[in-house]
Amino acid sequence: MSPAKVTGIVFNIQRYSIDDGPGIRTTVFFKGCPLSCIWCSNPESQNFEPELMHRDSLCKRCYRCVAACPLGAISVGADGVVIDRETCDACGECVRACPHDAMRITGQEMTVDEVFEVVKRDADYYRDSGGGVTLSGGEVLMQPDFALALLKRCKEAGFHTCVDTSGQGSTEGLRRLFPYVDLFYFDIKHLDPRIHRAETGMANEHILRNFAEVVASGIPLVVRVPVVPGFNDSVDAISDIADFVAKRVPGGTVHLLPYHRYGQQKYAMLGLDYELKDAETPSPEFLRAARKIVESRGLKCEVAV
Repeated sequence: MSPAKVTGIVFNIQRYSIDDGPGIRTTVFFKGCPLSCIWCSNPESQNFEPELMHRDSLCKRCYRCVAACPLGAISVGADGVVIDRETCDACGECVRACPHDAMRITGQEMTVDEVFEVVKRDADYYRDSGGGVTLSGGEVLMQPDFALALLKRCKEAGFHTCVDTSGQGSTEGLRRLFPYVDLFYFDIKHLDPRIHRAETGMANEHILRNFAEVVASGIPLVVRVPVVPGFNDSVDAISDIADFVAKRVPGGTVHLLPYHRYGQQKYAMLGLDYELKDAETPSPEFLRAARKIVESRGLKCEVAV
C-alpha cells in the first residue's frame, strides 16, 4: 500500500494550536489509548473505535434519532434520550436525522493524504511562527504505521514535527519514528508503578523504558507532568519526577499541567461516569512550590494556564 493511503483513526484535527509545541501548529489527535487515566480530559480518545456522543443540552426531545436508529439502540427514558452503548455501532444514522446537532460521531478513519490535506493549509503560519504539526492522542504509538507515514509526509513538506506521547506503546514503533521527529512531548505521570497502575490502568515500567529510548535518541524533548489531586500533587511525587528527569536530561524542560475539568461534559456525552467531580485544581501556592522544586534540580519549568 502506498504510504499516502495508509489509514488511521483520528478524532480531531485542531488548527491554530499554540499549546502543543512551538509556534502555531496543527494537532492531529489519534484515537485509542491503552491507558485509562481517571483525569483524562479527552475520554473520547480512549476507545479505539468511533463512538456516538450525545449533547443533552442541545437535544430538543424531537426523538427523530430513535426512529432513525436501525439497531434500536436509542430509546426514550425519563430524562430524555437513552443510548444502548453495547448495541450502538456508530453508524451515524441518528446524527444525520438530528436537526439540532445533539448527536455526533467521534473518530473517523482517514488516510495520510486526507490528514495532510488539512495540515498543509496552514503552511504559511508554520513558517512565519516557527510552528508545525503535532501528533497527539489518545496514544500515537498505538498506530505506529499511520504515525510514521504522516510524519514522513510532513517532513517532506518541510514542516516541524512533534509527537506528544504517554510512552505506552511499541518500542520498535517508537524507534521507527525517530528520523522524522523534531521534538517529543513525553508524559511522566508518577514514578511509583503501583500508584501509576491504580489511576491509569497500567504500571509505568514500559513507559520509563521508552523514555530512555527517546533520551538516547538525542531528539529534543519536553517532559509533561499532569498535576492531579490525590495522585501526584505532593512534594514527594514532584520531587521524585524532578530527580528522575534531572538525572537523565540535565538542564531539560518540564511542563506542569494542572488538573482541570474541561473535559467533564464529554463523559456525560459518552455515557460515562466522571470520577473526579469533587476534585479541585491544584492551588497556585502548590504550583509555585512545585515549580521551585523542579527548577532547584537545574531544570527549566513552565506551568500551563
